[in-house]
Amino acid sequence: VQLQASGGGLVQPGGSLRLSCAASGLTFSNYHMAWFRQAPGKEREFVSAIMRYGTHTSYSDSAMGRFTISRDNARNAVTLQMNSLKPEDTAVYYCAADPRGPIGVGPSRYDYWGQGTLVTVSS
Repeated sequence: VQLQASGGGLVQPGGSLRLSCAASGLTFSNYHMAWFRQAPGKEREFVSAIMRYGTHTSYSDSAMGRFTISRDNARNAVTLQMNSLKPEDTAVYYCAADPRGPIGVGPSRYDYWGQGTLVTVSS
């Protein structure tokens, strides 16, 4: 199983980024997918998740209203559109896959992880 996250970079406050995660080696539609992030010196925290067929999504309080998660089961991909970015969004963002459900916010729920993509929000 491989999860390949991409799309991170340097963006100014108020800007946008679109993260993508390409999955291989698994039956993608069998997995709930999530994004977590980890800032320097902090624990990994839940950002957003989407159920197998996109029927339900979940967001952290900090992501609600600014981030949108979506998935394309035909392309084995999940994306995170991030708008109105703030300096406190700076972190390494990871995609993760959970075969069980329901959607969980704890990292231990997720079996597979991508390598992470760095998002830096700074002027």
